[in-house]
Amino acid sequence: MKKMRNILSECTSYVIAFILVVLIASVLIVVQGANPIEAFGWMIKGAVGSKSAIASSIRWSTPVIIASTAAVIAQKSGINNLGIEGQLYFGALTTAVCAVYVQGPALVVMLVSILAGALAGMLYSVIPAILRLFFNIDEMLTSLMLNYAAIQFTEFITMQVMGMDSNTNPDMIATAEMPEGIGLFRFMEPYQADIGFFIGIALAILVYLLYRYTRVGYEWKLIGRNPEFAKYGGVNHISNYMMIFLLSGAVAGLCGAMEMLGPHRRFRTKFSSNMGWDGIMVALIARNHPIAAIFVSIIWGMIKAGSMNMERMTNVNRALVTLVQALFVLFITVDFKGLFQKVMKRKGSKVNV
Repeated sequence: MKKMRNILSECTSYVIAFILVVLIASVLIVVQGANPIEAFGWMIKGAVGSKSAIASSIRWSTPVIIASTAAVIAQKSGINNLGIEGQLYFGALTTAVCAVYVQGPALVVMLVSILAGALAGMLYSVIPAILRLFFNIDEMLTSLMLNYAAIQFTEFITMQVMGMDSNTNPDMIATAEMPEGIGLFRFMEPYQADIGFFIGIALAILVYLLYRYTRVGYEWKLIGRNPEFAKYGGVNHISNYMMIFLLSGAVAGLCGAMEMLGPHRRFRTKFSSNMGWDGIMVALIARNHPIAAIFVSIIWGMIKAGSMNMERMTNVNRALVTLVQALFVLFITVDFKGLFQKVMKRKGSKVNV
């Protein structure tokens, strides 16, 4: 009974948050001189209105599914890995370079490139983990700052690999394009929906099974819920903390690898449209549940694909959607039930006076 009440309370929070963001979005659309109903109509058509629209939704859902899985691994264990964007960048660059320079059969090259990308993301995540474990420096701060370092450092490495100088146009800073035959299979040709989508879903399911049915997953959840109790219970805090960070970083690196072998086919500076941050927000919306994160990621991708179509067909700036997404994350953190009870209590006290 208590579990059912909690589920109903969660659903109510989501519904209230959704209503609030729709109302705010409608007002902002009107301010920009457009019709909200027409704008939302174009958004829906851009998300599911045709084969190309569905493919676009899948394309934008894929990196969010993988990035949100990386965020869930950390956050479910009480770790604030805000460095997913930076780990993603290192994974992407490493994959792009390997795919160009490693020789061999296409399948072998792709597997090596994917593993190298995951390893690069993992190694970059070691930095905030070590700083936390051995120097007691908050991983939230260090992982956040390392995002900006990663963006600049990967740009520098790209320029060195390609023999570019400081006079190079920033838009032209990129690695060589991958050879023909190297890349993820597209199941909705000629559109950019590839098997990275199913890889992301499989990965999220594996993470769910890890936390639900294994001893390691139980220990990781225990560290997140009550680290002191976990320590007294014999859980090795240092080794588990390191493994959590490494796995989260590896999945973030894998996200970058999927982007390179999928839509991009070469590394470009600032290629990521905040994919890492999108993953963190989706994980928060999904309450750090990996299966829920899959569905939220798909909706997130549909919103992005739809907003791009809305911008093309109306004079509404798609930056509005980013604002609305952020507000939704903000609203679901609000305890509406507790807020309502406080308001009613105050009203009751005023009546008694």
